[in-house]
Amino acid sequence: MDIHRLRNLDRPDILRAKLEREGVERTTLSFYRYVRLTEVEALRHELYQEWGSLGVLGRIYLSQEGINAQVSLPTVHLEAFRAALNTREAFADVPWKIAVEDDGKSFLKLAIKVKKKIVADGLADDAFDVTNVGEHLDAAAFNRKMEQGALVIDMRNNYECLIGHFEGAYLPKADTFRGAIEEVVDAFKEKKDAEVLMYCTGGIRCEKASAYLKHQGFTKVAQLHGGIIDYARQIKAQRLESKYKGQNFVFDERLAERITDDVVSTCMQCGTKCDRITNCNEVTCNMLLVQCEACATKYANCCSPSCSEIHQLPIEAQRAWRKGRSTRSTRTKAINDPEGLRRRIREEEELLALNGTLHPELTSVTIQEKTSA
Repeated sequence: MDIHRLRNLDRPDILRAKLEREGVERTTLSFYRYVRLTEVEALRHELYQEWGSLGVLGRIYLSQEGINAQVSLPTVHLEAFRAALNTREAFADVPWKIAVEDDGKSFLKLAIKVKKKIVADGLADDAFDVTNVGEHLDAAAFNRKMEQGALVIDMRNNYECLIGHFEGAYLPKADTFRGAIEEVVDAFKEKKDAEVLMYCTGGIRCEKASAYLKHQGFTKVAQLHGGIIDYARQIKAQRLESKYKGQNFVFDERLAERITDDVVSTCMQCGTKCDRITNCNEVTCNMLLVQCEACATKYANCCSPSCSEIHQLPIEAQRAWRKGRSTRSTRTKAINDPEGLRRRIREEEELLALNGTLHPELTSVTIQEKTSA
């Protein structure tokens, strides 16, 4: 087996064009299972070939502790994919969640990666019993306990909570899972006997979080089984009231799927009511932000005039300017200070009006580009 061929190195624009030409209906789904796996590297290569033949695209993490998968595949191959999973004892009958909204373009390629953990939680698993998890609740039970006054905690990162969350939930300010769980433990250290309801996107983070809270002395811990994704399915099927408001952040090309028509956030650039989440198009920034359509037009789909100026340069000039620069979003994924961003925009607009540029160094870049031409 040539393992070097078991990966896709095509550029995103090529992959996107290929997906556009495909012309088949696709289904986006996710699943996870904590299960002991052996020979994980070999399993990775087998799954890449097997799933690739079914047209599966997506992001899958494998480790000795299990699998965490978000995939898109031709709808006609759903039964074959289920059959392929069931042939492996470790994945047999694994429950999956179907995406709430799906344009068929959630993933551009198949990527299966071997990791130390299937969720980067930053927790030392040998320090607590990871199997001692909270009570699993369906949508109806979760709603009922909310109405009875239980404490509701969002176990997602700050940028995921921006565009949607359960009514009255505690929303962590941290931008990592480890930071969020430590924040929660500290914030509610005086309420360890309160009834706690936890939720996340698909349920996987709550498996570790609920066990960790119980380890820290919380006595009544429950979690939303299947997460927000399955909650949305259940409330629709059972005609229940949705206590989740707004959109659900997802880690694929869609970025979000709408659960209700409620808009719970505002544009970070102008402050108008908005829940359109996007990445800054300047590639050395790439920061997530909430941005309305008007600001997207004004700033060329970028977070600031500084990034907009770079993004609108010819491609070769952009590449010359980017040389040696690190990407901001490798340090922090999202803008978390909207007021600070608005202040920065005002300052940059004043400088731009005064000097005609926010990047004096672009003169040398332009000269360099002309010389090389």
